[in-house]
Amino acid sequence: MTDVSGAPDHVLQTLFRSDQGGHEQVVLCQDRASGLKAVIALHSTALGPALGGTRFYPYASEEEAVADALNLARGMSYKNAMAGLDHGGGKAVIIGDPEVIKTEQLLLAYGRFVASLGGRYVTACDVGTYVADMDVVARECRWTTGRSPENGGAGDSSVLTAFGVYQGMRASAQHLWGDPSLRGRKVGVAGVGKVGRHLVQHLRDEGAEVVITDVREDAVRRILDGHPEGVTAVADTEALIRAEGLDIYAPCALGGALSDDSVPVLSARIVCGAANNQLAHPGVEKDLADRGILYAPDYVVNAGGVIQVADELHGFDFERCKTKAAKIFETTLAIFARAKTDGIPPAAAADRIAEQRMHEAAQGRGW
Repeated sequence: MTDVSGAPDHVLQTLFRSDQGGHEQVVLCQDRASGLKAVIALHSTALGPALGGTRFYPYASEEEAVADALNLARGMSYKNAMAGLDHGGGKAVIIGDPEVIKTEQLLLAYGRFVASLGGRYVTACDVGTYVADMDVVARECRWTTGRSPENGGAGDSSVLTAFGVYQGMRASAQHLWGDPSLRGRKVGVAGVGKVGRHLVQHLRDEGAEVVITDVREDAVRRILDGHPEGVTAVADTEALIRAEGLDIYAPCALGGALSDDSVPVLSARIVCGAANNQLAHPGVEKDLADRGILYAPDYVVNAGGVIQVADELHGFDFERCKTKAAKIFETTLAIFARAKTDGIPPAAAADRIAEQRMHEAAQGRGW
C-alpha cells in the first residue's frame, strides 16, 4: 500500500466531503516486481462484505483510476441493495492495458492485496478481466468469485447479466407501452462484447429488430455472422443514438453514455442497458425525464451478474440464480411506480429504495 499523503485535494474532497463520497475504505496497491498498480474501494459494508468486480483498464492517470473506483464501488452498494443481496459495495481497478501488462505474477500480487482485507471485499470479473483471471487470483485469495466451474466457480456471469437487462427492458416496455413484449421493437445495442452479445440473442429470440455498434470490428462481425437477419450495424454510438425509429437504447460498454451531448439527440423512448454509471453527471436523469425518455437505472437491471457471483459463495445453482435475476422485472416496475408516486425520476427512486435498505441495515447493527 502506498503513501497517500500527497494525494490531490480533489480526491480527498470526493472521499470525505462530497455527496458522492462516504466510502469506508480505499486501498492503493502497488507491487513493483509485477508492475501492479491498483485501487480497491469499499463504499459500504452495512449489508455485508463488499462485493464487486475488478476492472483492468489503461486509465489516463492514477487520479482517473481512483475516481472510477470510487464511482463504481458506490454503484455496487446500490446495486447489491436493490438486488436483495446481503453484500455491500466495493470495486477494484487495475491500472494498465491488460493486453500488454496482464501476467500471472501481477494477478497473484493483486490477489494478495484482496486477501489482506480479510473478507471485507469479495472480488469478481469486470471489464478487462475474465474467468481465467479469477482462477489465478483465487490461488492467493479465498474471497474470489466468477471462477471457472473446474475451479469451483460459476463461470461467465455475463449470461445472467444480459438476462437481467432483458427483464428490465420488458418491464420498461410494460410501463411505457402497456405490454412487455419486445417483438417488432427496434433496439440499439452499443457494445456487443461479453454482455451485449447475449442480450442480442434474447432480443432476436423474441423478434426484436436490433441495431448494433462496437469499437471492435471483430465483435460486430461475430454478431452479424450469427444473426444474418434482423440485425444491422452502424458506424458508431453517435449514429446509433440518432437511428430513426429506435424504441430502446441499450448502452452496454463503458459508463457516461448519457450526457449533455447524447441526451438531446437520443431518438429512443427507453434507455435500458448493461453499462455501469451511464449517467455522466447528476442531473442527466432529469434531462431524460424532461424529454419523456424512460430510464431503467443501470445498477438495477444489470444486477444479474452480481446475483450469480454472490450465489457462488454458497454453492452455485444456475436455475436458482436465474429465478432471482428474473425478479429484476418486478423490481424495475416497482421503481417506476415509486418514481411516479414521489414525482421524481426513476434513478432517484431507485436510490431512495437502496438507501433505505442500507440505512435500516446500519441501524440494525447499531451504527
